[in-house]
Amino acid sequence: MDAVNRIEHALQAAISRAEAPGCPPKLAAAMRHAVFPRGARVRPRLCLAVAAACGDDEPRLSDAAAVSIELLHCASLVHDDLPCFDDAATRRGRPSVHRAFGEPLAVLTGDALIVLAFQSLGRFAHQPQRLALLLLTVSRSVGVPFGIVAGQAWECESHVDIACYHRSKTGSLFAAAAIAGAAAAGADSELWRTLGEKLGEAYQAADDIRDAAGDADEIGKPIGRDVALGRPNVVLEFGLAGAIRRLEQLVGEAIAAIPACAGAADLKSLILLEAKRLLPKKLAQYAA
Repeated sequence: MDAVNRIEHALQAAISRAEAPGCPPKLAAAMRHAVFPRGARVRPRLCLAVAAACGDDEPRLSDAAAVSIELLHCASLVHDDLPCFDDAATRRGRPSVHRAFGEPLAVLTGDALIVLAFQSLGRFAHQPQRLALLLLTVSRSVGVPFGIVAGQAWECESHVDIACYHRSKTGSLFAAAAIAGAAAAGADSELWRTLGEKLGEAYQAADDIRDAAGDADEIGKPIGRDVALGRPNVVLEFGLAGAIRRLEQLVGEAIAAIPACAGAADLKSLILLEAKRLLPKKLAQYAA
């Protein structure tokens, strides 16, 4: 089974467990709405790619790690779309969770997905050493001082260092994906941190470019929100050409950070492909 099908199968299983008898039907429906149909699944694909490069001797644990990362990402999107943050009407080309199910259920959906992420990992207590590292890695990526919660909180401050903001808001979960892939396979996980961090910063730079120069129909969500809400954005800071150069620099640094492994060439190809895909079509020709 290829990586994409592995991820979808594992996510379906996790959501199905959450939909067991006793779960409020609207909450179950909102959770499924938040996770499916799939987005790019960039983070879980990175997790499984690193696991494969490290031998992937416990594929069910690797799948659980990938699922936990994606559930946390989906939870962050549900909360990010709320009126108190971005007030986004659409996500992935259809109504955001709060527009489809109301604000109270959207808050609870994000909360439930966060808990489900850790429940998915907790099923693998037969690998206590690997599980302990995975739980620590994932929890750090979403909490404080450097996780995605901290990243979101920087938007409430009067002064923001954009690099710090991007490392927390986006880079932390990418770093967790890379580290978790190695940890699930029993490899030296810290060797993979820099790769994940650089990819996360690159992804956020690409997202900023799409927000400034993309098309809402193409990317499946509103554009121009950073300007409207006064959010830090690499296009606002460096200009469009400078932002593209920043993206190319980060992609190059991510590739340079790939540890020596049998799957290095495949990882490089994946990174370059993603970098080009993430840019708006009218700008993709400029990608490295």
